[in-house]
Formats: sequence, structure tokens, C-alpha cells
Amino acid sequence: MAMAIPPRQATSAPAGNGRSGAPTAPPADPRTADPAKLFQQGQDALAHGRLDEAERDFRGVLQADPQAGGAYANLGVVYMRRKQWNKALESLQKAEHLMPQVAGIRLNIGLAYYRQNEFLKAIPPFESVVRDQPDASEARHLLGQCYFFAERWADAAKTLEPLWPERSEEPSYLYMLSKAAHLAGQKDLDERAWAQLMKVGEAGAPEFHLLMGKDLLQLQQYDMALSELQTEARANPQLPYVHFYLGQTYLKKQDFPQARDEFLKDAAIEPDLALDYDELGDVYWLMQDDRSAEKSYREALHRDPRLVNSHLGLAKIYQRQEKYAAALVEIEAAGKLDPERTDVHYVHGQLLLHMGRKAEAKKELEAAVRIDNEHRSARERQMDTGTEPSPELLQHPQ
Repeated sequence: MAMAIPPRQATSAPAGNGRSGAPTAPPADPRTADPAKLFQQGQDALAHGRLDEAERDFRGVLQADPQAGGAYANLGVVYMRRKQWNKALESLQKAEHLMPQVAGIRLNIGLAYYRQNEFLKAIPPFESVVRDQPDASEARHLLGQCYFFAERWADAAKTLEPLWPERSEEPSYLYMLSKAAHLAGQKDLDERAWAQLMKVGEAGAPEFHLLMGKDLLQLQQYDMALSELQTEARANPQLPYVHFYLGQTYLKKQDFPQARDEFLKDAAIEPDLALDYDELGDVYWLMQDDRSAEKSYREALHRDPRLVNSHLGLAKIYQRQEKYAAALVEIEAAGKLDPERTDVHYVHGQLLLHMGRKAEAKKELEAAVRIDNEHRSARERQMDTGTEPSPELLQHPQ
């Protein structure tokens, strides 16, 4: 969870993002208020989820004392709980400059990147926390996950292995450790983690069949994946992501109505998961329901504006409707987010041809061919290892 910072040390603050029945402190005039009292009021408001009040109090502290690093740190927590990541990072980085010795601030910086799936940017702050506090299990777990998603297999295995005593009953931890060890060529650790994963699976641990189903899905064993995922869904129908992977499996089997229903079920369980709406957009597109596809892609981008596939999907809808100007806006947005994606260049080239911009179109289509040739082996390797970030492995602290 995000760490609230008292005046002299880092402590955990309960999560919250709404109103509480606790009494609300009256606004204080920062020109006359005691900064220490304002800080305490802000902490109390933050602990009870009164985020507007907390923001007001910490800003009052900073008006009285612009060098109050703790106020910047806790403002960062306020913004993290609102998912205002840019504002959170701005405040936290100011706090780090003023209080470089406080590991909790660096942990929160890492968390702010991690929650945006910016794993490479999250690694340095998490590394600094683990270096200063080798027993900080939360930071170590987060760092291990970041190494995993960055495909630094040996680093992931080395970082995650010390967590065995406290996490060896968690299927997601064992799955990640086994896969990292396998890809790092660490046979003994791989076999030990896999054997323990089978053991906890036989004991009925939640998520086991989800992880097995996902693995089979990545191996394109769709019927076997479906069996595992259906087993999990029967046992734990409200488990996040089980319906997500069922949706993906049905999509691969081209059962579009069933895929749609599964993604809708997962969205009901995890309403903030942008990937559900992104996948729904693809399903509706394949069902030629442009109106629903457009709505789903917009829902996805509302939750995560960096989803390349949703911008691409919108571009394809508008292209099919011959709304070329609108399509061009979306495909250019996709290209800025991922300039190395082949299908983005291909659709961009098609749009430019329709608009009579032949020279520009030729460049885009040539780029599509070049990138496709360069990345073919990398795409095959990625499919074999199944290393794309997986929502069920991202244990976001609240």
C-alpha cells in the first residue's frame, strides 16, 4: 500500500478514497495555523480517506514551510489514491529531494510507476529500497515482479527466492519464480518452485487452475486451457481474471458471443481493468458491432490512455466507416505510443492512401514490412515464453 509519511518516520496509513463518518476538521488559515497541527490534521484526514481535506491541510503546511518534505510525500499519497499519477510523482520526487533518507518515499515512487505498468521506471526506486532494507518484503516482491516483466530472468529469480518462507503457499508467487528460474536456466530452483506449485494446487489453493489455464492458453492448447479455467470459475466464480482468460480462450476459438459474455463478467468483478474493455472492443469489432466496439474502446482509454490496441481499434472502426480524418487522429495516437508496432504502420499507410497522400503512405507501408521482418523472431520468442505483463500477477497494493 502507499505509505503516508509522518514528520519524522515512514508509517503505513490505511487505504481509503471516499468519505468517512469521522468528524471533519474545519479549514485552517495557513497564514496563522501551526504547521505541525496542520500536518497532524492532514494525516488524520488521510487515514480516514478524506482526501480533499488532506490535500488542503498538506498544502497549508507547504505554504507555511516550503521545505516540508513530509507534506510533499503525503500529497503524493493523496494523488496516488486518486490515481493521479503525474501529480503523485511530482510531489513524491520533491519529497525525495528533501528527504532522501526515507525509504517509504522511494517505495511510493516505485509504486506510482508500477501501477501504471511502467516496470523499467519502477526498478531503480525499488532497488534502492531493497538495497537499504534487504528485509523489506513488499519492496522485494515488487522489484522481483518488475524484473520478471522486464525479462531479467536471473534477477527476478534471485530477488524472489528469499521470499519463499512467507510466500511459498501463493500460487502466483510460485508460478512467477518457477518461470523466471526456468528461463534463467536455474533447473533446481525451477523444479522446486514447480513442485511446490503442484502441491498447493492439489490442496485447492485459489488461482491454481487460473495460472495453469493461462499457461495452456499461451501454448495454444485452447481446449485444455478451457477445462482448467472452467474448473477455476466453478470453484471461484468471483475470482478476478478467471473470466478474463476464459474470454481470451473463447476469442481464440472464435466463439465471439461467449468471449463477450466472459469479458463482461470480469468487468463486473474488476470494473477498473482497462484490458476487459479493450478485449470487448476487439470482440465487438469482429462481430461487426461498431457502435459497441467504439464504446468499449473509449471505456478502455478512459481507464488507461496508453492502450495502443484501443486507439488502433478506433482507427479501424473509423476506417471501415470511411471517417478518415477521425481514423487518422487515432492511428497517429497509436503510433506515438508504440512506433514499433507493425499493424499500426500498416493501417496508417492504408489511411494515407485513401486520403491521397501516396508518398507518406508508401513510407508507412515500407516501415510495416521492415519492422515485421526485424521483429518476427522476437514475437515468436515472446509467444513461446508468455512474458507479456499479466493482470493476475500484478498484486496492486491498495
